[in-house]
Amino acid sequence: MSYNKYYSEWSENPLSFWDEKAKDISWIEPYKKILHKTDNYYEWFHQGKLNTCYNCVDKHVENGKGEKVAIIYDSPITNTKKKITYSELLKKISSLAASLNNAGVKKGDRVIIYMPMIPEVIISMLACARIGAIHSVVFGGFAAEELASRISDVLPKVIISASCGLEPKRIIDYKEILDKALSLTSHKPLKQILYQREQYLCKLTSENDISWNEFIDTSTLINCVPVDSNDPLYILHTSGTTGVPKGIVRTNGGHAVALLNSMKMTYDISEDDIFWAASDVGWVVGHSYIVYAPLLLGCSTVLYEGKPVGTPDAGQFWRVISEHKVKTMFTAPTAIRAIKKEDADGQKLKKYDLSRLQYIFLAGERADPESIKWTMDMTKKPVIDHWWQTETGWSIAGNFPQFGLFDIMYGSTGKAAPGFQVKVLNDEGEELAPENMGNLVIKLPLPPGCSSEIWNNENRFYEAYLKKFDGYYDTSDAGVIDKKGYISVMSRTDDIINCAGHRLSTGSIEEILTQHKDVAECAVVGFNDELKGQVPIGLIVLNTSLISSEETIIKETINLVREKLGPVASYKKSIIVENLPKTRSGKILRSTISKILNKEDYKVPATIEDINTLELIKNLKVKLLLKP
Repeated sequence: MSYNKYYSEWSENPLSFWDEKAKDISWIEPYKKILHKTDNYYEWFHQGKLNTCYNCVDKHVENGKGEKVAIIYDSPITNTKKKITYSELLKKISSLAASLNNAGVKKGDRVIIYMPMIPEVIISMLACARIGAIHSVVFGGFAAEELASRISDVLPKVIISASCGLEPKRIIDYKEILDKALSLTSHKPLKQILYQREQYLCKLTSENDISWNEFIDTSTLINCVPVDSNDPLYILHTSGTTGVPKGIVRTNGGHAVALLNSMKMTYDISEDDIFWAASDVGWVVGHSYIVYAPLLLGCSTVLYEGKPVGTPDAGQFWRVISEHKVKTMFTAPTAIRAIKKEDADGQKLKKYDLSRLQYIFLAGERADPESIKWTMDMTKKPVIDHWWQTETGWSIAGNFPQFGLFDIMYGSTGKAAPGFQVKVLNDEGEELAPENMGNLVIKLPLPPGCSSEIWNNENRFYEAYLKKFDGYYDTSDAGVIDKKGYISVMSRTDDIINCAGHRLSTGSIEEILTQHKDVAECAVVGFNDELKGQVPIGLIVLNTSLISSEETIIKETINLVREKLGPVASYKKSIIVENLPKTRSGKILRSTISKILNKEDYKVPATIEDINTLELIKNLKVKLLLKP
């Protein structure tokens, strides 16, 4: 079946489409209505009952696939490799679930999980799902203040953590962070369960502290608890690059249906394949495609504790793909740029066999065309950029191997996924003709798997996403759709620069800058100008091995923008920097950079990877006073 026919099947009869997809899920009680609407809230598979853990694990064991590998754990930081079968996973999950239940955790209670990338984090998530508890994973290594704010928001009955997280050159004391966080909040959980890692054994100082091994009674098992389709599965706070993080609520039924469908439709994965999402479980990609989607399908998923570079080198991604026979890999453009910067000629890659690899998918940050071209040239594999958000939980747009890949258009995130009707509106809510840049929106209702609720704030979802454009979900992304339906996400709407009355996309300028052979990555931000309102400046990170001098690179990048975009861009300044401020999930903090350079008040994002990079930006003010 072609993409166009598949998309038409959905658009012409969306309820029948999702009803058919829901048949792949095991329901304890069938839903009474496919879609139910109350005010601005949509409920998929209304009053159906299921259990997500059952669909992820028990179902496969019952179908005779208990000896199949569920999780491949690969940690170059600890030099550990481990495989866990579905039967082994079921026992571990059931024991923890029973122990949580015995400790007083019931259906609807919240559990915060604050752990590194080890198998126990997946076990903890699914144990909560098994008993109907709502898990809230907090990215490991978050500062105490941020952990405290999430504790205060979700009021967990129990916190599951570990003694430490590991970075290439340091140990992160999770227990110390957890203790400080608890001192900052009035809420006190019943227990703090600590998984002791051999690299660092923490002291259990509170009467509520208990070690993982002591807490779990391996002889006790528990069956899955039925939950309503629209009962929350988890709460995941947005990364918070701007504003206060929002607790995105994901419900059980629609989530299971959407993710299982996406594994086949978007990633062309069968139960016999190996899938690897090179992300962190603290982010939505990790939730969706390290844990739930692969396990719902019944394939093998890779859990990687390491970095794209530095653990120990820029060849680790290719090693993992080769060694574990990965068919499809999903990572962030930032990771690709980091590898490209360190190994521009692909020498590390040449050591490994990538014959089993068929696709590389990118998301999380705008993928510049040059990084896509470089990766395709080096791997000889299709590199597919696709677009999605924490709020949607799966891809809004992409390229779909199941239907035969359509032409990869550099700079585009592909075409709308069946389930999403994407449009471009101006600020007044009028639909724009193809090729015109504006606000990217999605026609309501959002498909299954998308959130429509913010935890503890009934009106916040409406105010944040639905209020601006009646009948649409506002993505807060700016972009264009061409005549063939290709969607190009150019920037966040906040990053649009108004230069002398012209609306300029930072993404379009970044796309040009990365065409330079010596540019590894860049960020374009608006700088206040008395005459033109704003002018763009480019902060450029160079490849490790340079071909040209820095002075030459600066001149060439300025000329490149003027040549490709014209004088309308008013692009007159490229500044070379060592690193760019990013979140731990790899997003460049453009808004923060802009505020620093324009001497505006700003808040250091809790998600920042390296706070020292902000000092580099502060020091650029002097350079901005100099004429190009």
